[in-house]
Amino acid sequence: MPAPPPADYQAFEQSLRQGGLRAALAFLNQRTPHRYTGIFRYDGEMLRNVALHDKWNVDVARGSDLPLAGAYCSVVHDTAGPLVVEDGAIDIRFPHLQGSPVLSYCGALIRDEQGNKYGALCHYDVQPCQAKASDLPLMVAATSPLYGALRGRQ
Repeated sequence: MPAPPPADYQAFEQSLRQGGLRAALAFLNQRTPHRYTGIFRYDGEMLRNVALHDKWNVDVARGSDLPLAGAYCSVVHDTAGPLVVEDGAIDIRFPHLQGSPVLSYCGALIRDEQGNKYGALCHYDVQPCQAKASDLPLMVAATSPLYGALRGRQ
């Protein structure tokens, strides 16, 4: 028996239907202390920013691409699981990411129609944030409809 949808899932779906991808990212971002909420696509050794919501500058629609190896999205890719990092400057789980400008991260894997790793949905910030594991169920549930919106199925 599948788990019930997380709290706010119906409201998330409504924001996606009525306002599209940008409204859905803004909806998700309102539930986190992080400045940014984005969708990144895996492209070999690169991480391509597909869509971005910046809490401080709502005119921003896309961010920079970056090497996958230096990003928390690489951990989501390698583990295929969600990830929460409150302060990367003191989190010793990922020594290869020490020095990253992203200090706080909360991410979930996005899969394509065949189940392949497409990318990551994430909240992130350049300062430490009290990221919460309780953010993850909605983020994980949101990955499929967001992928559908990216592919023009929503």
